[in-house]
Amino acid sequence: MAILDGDKAVAALRGAFSRDVGRQALLTLAAERIRGAGAPYTSVYLYMLHGADLVLEAYAGRETEHTRIAVGRGVCGTAVATGQDQNVPDVTAVANYLACNSWTRSELVVLIRRGSLILGQIDIDSDEPDPFTADEEEAVRKVADALAVLL
Repeated sequence: MAILDGDKAVAALRGAFSRDVGRQALLTLAAERIRGAGAPYTSVYLYMLHGADLVLEAYAGRETEHTRIAVGRGVCGTAVATGQDQNVPDVTAVANYLACNSWTRSELVVLIRRGSLILGQIDIDSDEPDPFTADEEEAVRKVADALAVLL
């Protein structure tokens, strides 16, 4: 079973949407719900695609200096460039890795997409090596899929 309860996170997002809270509040709520699941979710960043850049619009956890990431750069940019989610068990093994901080050991990036259109992504950093199971990826994908509909 996944550490993150994707269904509960989606229910919270739908409830917030029904109260017309707006885009920023939905993105922040998603970040907080995922990080609130505890370890291994150290920091959660929601980057939305603006032209050829991913722009940080919400986060929970550690601050990052990476507020804009070019498509194709780092794990986040690679996810968009390839159209594939990224589960990186060891960030030190990735040549173009952009470190948000020196404690991060692994990263999970799940794209927010509406059909073939990529809207953005959920980027999760963990201080633990190789913590993201297929079940956890699926739970985060539920949140990403809900955001694709609600945004």
